[in-house]
Amino acid sequence: MFAQALQRPEVAHEFAKTCAIDVAGGYLRMEYIQDTDGAWLEPHRDIPEKLFSLVLYLCTGPEAAEWGTDIYDMQRRWVGRSSAEFNSAVIFVAGPDTWHGFDPRPIKGVRRLMEINYVQLSWRDRDQLCFPDQPISVL
Repeated sequence: MFAQALQRPEVAHEFAKTCAIDVAGGYLRMEYIQDTDGAWLEPHRDIPEKLFSLVLYLCTGPEAAEWGTDIYDMQRRWVGRSSAEFNSAVIFVAGPDTWHGFDPRPIKGVRRLMEINYVQLSWRDRDQLCFPDQPISVL
C-alpha cells in the first residue's frame, strides 16, 4: 500500500515540486535496510540515475536518534548529521554538493531504514523496481 501511494501521480507531483526534479517517466524503487554494529558507508553522492532519495528512519531504542545520515561538504568534511529518530527522514537529490554517508559508530540493536527512490528509465536493476512496467506519471 505504501508503494502504491508513492506511485500515485499526485504524490509524485508533490515530491517533484518540493525537490525541483522531473520524475515523470521514472520508476519507484524501495529498499529496506538493516545495519548492525560495525556498519558504515563512505561519503558519496548519489548516482545520476537516482532522481530522488528519501531515507525514512525506522530506528528504535534509546540511542537510535544518533544513527542518522552524516552530511559532508564538497571537500568531504563532516558538517552534520540527520536525526534517525523513528519516523523522521532525510531527502537527497543527486548533485555535485550532496555528499552523505554513515561514519562508523556503535549501533546497539538494529539500525532500520527504508530508502525510497524515484529513478530514471535507465536504471539497470529492473527487479529492484516496485512497478517495473508502470512509469511514474504526474498531474
